[in-house]
Amino acid sequence: MAPAISIRNLQKRYGQTTAVEDVSLQVEPGEIFGLLGPNGAGKTTTMRCLCTLAQPDQGEIEVAGISAIAQPRAARKLLGYVAQEVALDKVLTGREMLQLQADLYHLPKQKGRDRIESVVDLLGLGDWIDRKTGTYSGGIRKRLDLAAGLLHGPAVLVLDEPTVGLDIESRRVVWDFLRRLPSLGTTVLIASHYLEEVDALADRVAIIDRGRVIAQGTPNELKDRVGGDRITLRIREFTPEAEAAHAKALLTALPWVREAIVNGAQGNSLNLVVESRSDAIASIQATLAGADLPVFGIAQARPSLDDVYLAATGQTLLDAELAAVGRRDPKLERKQNMR
Repeated sequence: MAPAISIRNLQKRYGQTTAVEDVSLQVEPGEIFGLLGPNGAGKTTTMRCLCTLAQPDQGEIEVAGISAIAQPRAARKLLGYVAQEVALDKVLTGREMLQLQADLYHLPKQKGRDRIESVVDLLGLGDWIDRKTGTYSGGIRKRLDLAAGLLHGPAVLVLDEPTVGLDIESRRVVWDFLRRLPSLGTTVLIASHYLEEVDALADRVAIIDRGRVIAQGTPNELKDRVGGDRITLRIREFTPEAEAAHAKALLTALPWVREAIVNGAQGNSLNLVVESRSDAIASIQATLAGADLPVFGIAQARPSLDDVYLAATGQTLLDAELAAVGRRDPKLERKQNMR
């Protein structure tokens, strides 16, 4: 059986700006696959190329063995795409919106009606479907958008930031729905910058940074590769660089400390990778006290996907988000959105 999605050496530029430098990944049928990375990492551009909404400069993309570049119309029949921004006509009811979508997909009338009833039931939209979409909450709008993406029964559903801006309850409803899709025969590709979302939903994950895949595997595999426990330490609320460097030198001399990174973006805090041991925090405090260094705050935890990102890039996902805001070019963003 061909992979549900196969992307090889994808590249995409907008003028002098490289949005995707080299992305390769493979999604198997029935998987929930997560693309994790900060805004500006290349997730949306990768998805737009996959869904034939943008033409790549280089690389190969296949959907169930069909080239999305050479046979875009055939590939589109297999794809459902739900963009980050929900676009609904506020004067139409939810049913009218889905009927319009069914007509655009050229579904026979009876099949269209049957599919509408099916997705309305699947997403629990019965109480809202005949109301104008302008009266919908954010969570119901997102559910209707998901219904539209599933209306034609795609083999692959592609979701760009599916829960951004939703409240906790609405996010839980969407998560529960997405978990059901593989059992219904739908492969799911999710792009998100929410660590907990990808960790909770994805069977496998590709972490993207500045247009490149920097790590790939199951969430547990990625965490195991990093290994050990994580300790986050602050000498002071805002630690002088010299003190942070001194603390790093002291702590890396401990035989069970595998790695120490000074995080300048977070007040020169220290991020440590250590062997799992019950006395780790007490030993660190004693070591620093012996050098007359205080401890403002310290915490120990098992590895997370953010630790995977930190180990690969030297910064946390939040740091990358903040850096991306500084790098973002509004003119380029408008150009990308228009394409």
